[in-house]
Amino acid sequence: MSEDFSPDQKRYLEGFVSGVQAIRGSRGVAGFGGVVPFQGQPATNAPQAEPVPAGPDAIHLEAMARFEKDGKKLSPQEKAKRDEHPFDAYARFKGLAKEDKFAKQLDDFRIRFHGLFYVGPTQDSYMCRLRIHNGILKAWQFRGVADLSEQYAGGYTHVTTRANLQAREISAANGIPYIEGLVDMGLTSKGSGADNIRNITGTPTAGIDPQELVDTRPYAKEWHHHILNDRTLYGLPRKFNVAFDGAGTIAALEDTNDIGFQAIQVKDGAGVEPGVWWRLALGGITGHKDFARDTGVVVPLDQAIKVADAIIRVYIRSGNRTDRTKSRLKYVLDDWGFEKFLQAVEAEMGVKLVRLSGDHVAPRPESGRMTHVGVHPQKQDGLNWVGVGLTLGLMSCEQMRKLADISERYGDGDIRLTVWQNLLISGVKTEDVATVEQAIADIGLTTKVSNVRAGLVACTGNKGCKFSAADTKGFADKIGTHIDEIGLTIDTAINIHVTGCHNSCAQHYIGDIGLIGARVPVEDDDTVDGFNLHVGGGFGPDASIGRELIQNVKGEDCPAIVEKMLRGYLARREGDETFAGFARRHEIAELKTIFELEGA
Repeated sequence: MSEDFSPDQKRYLEGFVSGVQAIRGSRGVAGFGGVVPFQGQPATNAPQAEPVPAGPDAIHLEAMARFEKDGKKLSPQEKAKRDEHPFDAYARFKGLAKEDKFAKQLDDFRIRFHGLFYVGPTQDSYMCRLRIHNGILKAWQFRGVADLSEQYAGGYTHVTTRANLQAREISAANGIPYIEGLVDMGLTSKGSGADNIRNITGTPTAGIDPQELVDTRPYAKEWHHHILNDRTLYGLPRKFNVAFDGAGTIAALEDTNDIGFQAIQVKDGAGVEPGVWWRLALGGITGHKDFARDTGVVVPLDQAIKVADAIIRVYIRSGNRTDRTKSRLKYVLDDWGFEKFLQAVEAEMGVKLVRLSGDHVAPRPESGRMTHVGVHPQKQDGLNWVGVGLTLGLMSCEQMRKLADISERYGDGDIRLTVWQNLLISGVKTEDVATVEQAIADIGLTTKVSNVRAGLVACTGNKGCKFSAADTKGFADKIGTHIDEIGLTIDTAINIHVTGCHNSCAQHYIGDIGLIGARVPVEDDDTVDGFNLHVGGGFGPDASIGRELIQNVKGEDCPAIVEKMLRGYLARREGDETFAGFARRHEIAELKTIFELEGA
């Protein structure tokens, strides 16, 4: 039969067969790297080898296969990723949008890879969460998000506890236009949800902070783009958080992240080059009552991305693909121990990590707890950042546009978001500060808030999240309003964190006072919104997991309960003792007596 083909046809066929053999075992067209074996006739008695995954999804497929080989079932989400990689479903999602249909069931999981979350039944709409490295946007981008949110969403946005923005009330038809509009402005929502590395946080005052050791912006940016351009880094066993803290005056809460890079000053005589390094902390997940722990490893500044990449790849191979409650990095570390995990990271990198005793590290500058609101001098002479207080992160689109105008006219054109659900306008000349504060007041916002309001954060709550047991933002606002209206002055910094479920997006365990949503039984076998209250949490050098104080408090009773707690603290504290220090000094039974909560 070969005589029937011309020389050119023979060469074409030989090339075609070689190409098919080269891609044998590579990812399929429709799947998450799904294996498509060669369909030709095998040679007689030729052994049939198992197809080997190839391409960027191979590392995930191999991990899934190992779990199944060990007799373990993959979670539905893992199967969904294997059956169809969420990035490969984009054209189908565009088709759904044209039909004005939401992505439901496992497609709701897949579309989160693109930053859209169907939040039914609480709202029959999408929520969109962005990716904003180091939490910093240009004023024109901030204004653009406002325009998009007015056109396609509910006319407002929220600043989140990861120094991010999210918009709500996006219809099925408008989801794709919203995220494509972000890209048109140099922004993205890619990978901001589901089993991916979330937006990268950093010190909000990076580059302008008088006490910082490192300007975190270039490192957050490099890691941000490294993720965006490597498909291998999507579809992890679960979500993953990374933060860079440059030792500035506003905390980035890096110790609540899976990977925390902490800027430190290494002393002379340590056996390594003295100067500023990163200290590596791993395994933070405060919703599971754990902070990122110091590994004893220090990293040269320019090696952070290489180290983070290796950590992620070890996690991809080892993270639990069956039980999603045990799929975070913390549980790999718990199972393996830190040294085994770090050895695997070294094998991935092909180099040894540097271990360094804490004796060779200078004390880190401490962050303030009120420096995210009000006026504060920058390290640039004559310039200041102005911290704008928001009500639990909420801004109207019109307020956003006005803030962008203020930033461009009086500041350096940057809008800096913080993990405290507010924002900073930087680069304001001292002579313009009063004008800026008045302009902010004129749009219904403020730079002057009470200590309670400054440290009050809340997750979305059951008005927009199906997992939440209570209206967190509503009751958090009532707590702040009540304390302010009765004129109860708290002269020390205090953090009150209100979260709706055990996912702990508002990190209730690290608050001086932490509230977690609960359904509180009432008459007629009914329930109402309520909370369980914790006390004594902290972060940074004061890191501690709060203890449960009282259960099943009706939401409507929380403002009065918090008032009792604050009054008891003010009456019985020693000197300038913090609320957390006071709470930790007493047993729970004692605190109930002090706070007049006996029998509760």
